[in-house]
Amino acid sequence: MDIATFSVQLLNAVQHGLVLFLVASGLTLVFGILGVINLAHGAFYMLGAYLAYWIAGYTGSFALALVGGVAIAFLLGLVLEEAFVKRLIGRDHLAQVLLSYGLILVIDEVRQILFGKDVHSVAPPAWLQGSIELTDVLSYPIYRLALCIACLVLAGIIFFIIQKTRLGMILRAGAENRDMTRALGISFDRVNRYVFAGGIALAALGGILVAPISTVFPGMGDSMLILSFVVVVLGGIGSVAGAAFGALLIGLTDTFGKVFFPQVSSILVYLLMVIILLWRPNGLLGRAS
Repeated sequence: MDIATFSVQLLNAVQHGLVLFLVASGLTLVFGILGVINLAHGAFYMLGAYLAYWIAGYTGSFALALVGGVAIAFLLGLVLEEAFVKRLIGRDHLAQVLLSYGLILVIDEVRQILFGKDVHSVAPPAWLQGSIELTDVLSYPIYRLALCIACLVLAGIIFFIIQKTRLGMILRAGAENRDMTRALGISFDRVNRYVFAGGIALAALGGILVAPISTVFPGMGDSMLILSFVVVVLGGIGSVAGAAFGALLIGLTDTFGKVFFPQVSSILVYLLMVIILLWRPNGLLGRAS
């Protein structure tokens, strides 16, 4: 493999890892702060891609699809938290799994009614179309580079909020010791609502951003859900920084595994998870039990 080909694969791996972090960070926040297992997280990723297809197709603007899709997902998250999720906080995980699985079925049925079973595509913005020539035979899409930059900016915003703001301080305290935080007079009712809605919005945002470089199809969130759970466990439950490290490791392993070991690439991610959990049972940056 020459340097140009290696560089392309490295960029693909980083892009994959950054998108995975964007989606998994929402999952780890919901689980770490609310203690709720959300199996429907991948369905919201799929919903974001379909919203991008619908809004961009109707308006002709990917920017409107981006803003509108995230806004719709956030509002939907607020409604779902108020109607269902807040009643599950503190209850056993079986109830959470059953509810979130029910949400998967509902979202999938609504998707089928509105969009059918066809495969769709979303065009990137006109100014991000085209490729950068790396060699005489290799090029790299401009949109993929823009996607990497966008994910890095969003990751920086997420870390700034968590590390440098009062909301972030409450989130970190709640993830560390929820009962003690409540004893200090902090109410989590509003925090829970916005954390859940924000997690849903991050999942949908990932689907929107990926839509122009991937087809939009039923069930596209299934593999993303599995990888997101792997990232959460690998990085440490409730740790956004751990999710960042875990997502990049998964992106590198998955991408280069398909290049060098295609016969066993499907198990390399899970083998990596097993090795790391044997070394650090609580994940890379997880809290000790």
